[in-house]
Amino acid sequence: MIEASADNAVVVHDLVKRFGDFIAVDHVSFAVQRGEIFGFLGSNGAGKSTTIRMLCGILTPTAGNGTVAGFDIIRDSEKIKARIGYMSQKFSLYEDLTVEENIEFYGDIYGVPYRHLAERKQWILEMANLTERAHSMTGELPVGWKQRLALGCAMVHEPEILFLDEPTGGVDPASRRNFWDLIYNVSGEGVTMFVTTHYMDEAEHCDRLGLIDAGKLIALGSPRELKAQYVAGTLLEVQVDPVMTALDVLSAEPAAKEVAIFGTGLHVIADSPDAIVPIRATLERGSVTVGRIEPIMPSLEDVFVALIEQSAREREA
Repeated sequence: MIEASADNAVVVHDLVKRFGDFIAVDHVSFAVQRGEIFGFLGSNGAGKSTTIRMLCGILTPTAGNGTVAGFDIIRDSEKIKARIGYMSQKFSLYEDLTVEENIEFYGDIYGVPYRHLAERKQWILEMANLTERAHSMTGELPVGWKQRLALGCAMVHEPEILFLDEPTGGVDPASRRNFWDLIYNVSGEGVTMFVTTHYMDEAEHCDRLGLIDAGKLIALGSPRELKAQYVAGTLLEVQVDPVMTALDVLSAEPAAKEVAIFGTGLHVIADSPDAIVPIRATLERGSVTVGRIEPIMPSLEDVFVALIEQSAREREA
């Protein structure tokens, strides 16, 4: 059992959430250290948002226990809400209010004293680069600007922990990069960041990652640790044409332990680089045009795909 400590902002043990006969979260256990950026990965419906809502005191767990900011997620949900910030993909902004009015509204909701609110409002406007748009209607802002405003509103009361539930969904790549710069800056001030995402490039920016699939936590560690644990053998990048034919041809090749489409080519797991020779021969016999085949380091996307496929096989066994 993971014990609560001063070093941990979040501790979860055997957390379960059922909706009727459906198990959305299935005996999940992990801890998040204070001040770290913790990424929570998973496909749609994997259990990410349900887990966050239990940690934020919005949903009551069916079983299990946990603490957030040192408070019990079942008994002390109101105390937890006062010490955390929450930002969802929908941003939860009022579009018929100005930027400034949204900040003031959330400051009032969180009970920020009036004299301190002016200082926090100025900080948020500068942090989000919205000073010149303070009196603009929120509904008129580009999506990336709304995103920054939503982050600021979630931080108006200076929370210890920020829960960001897929905050970059539907946002253009440039705005996503800018938003992650803000996450780094906020984390640098000691705020714990709990971020759900399905973008692998964003996962690379996290200190540690948890991967959830069908309600179960199937991997936990830093990006480097997960990559190091991923391949029992050699990962090959294979340039082929046509891809689908190559995928079918390699399904019967013993040297290719696992095969997945990756971009316009294939990623193949083999026992060693020696497998390149039989893999190339099999593809050429199958009327596939073969380009480069070479060993590569696995990416987080490779890790994600492999672990999800392994999880699916275990459920079917």
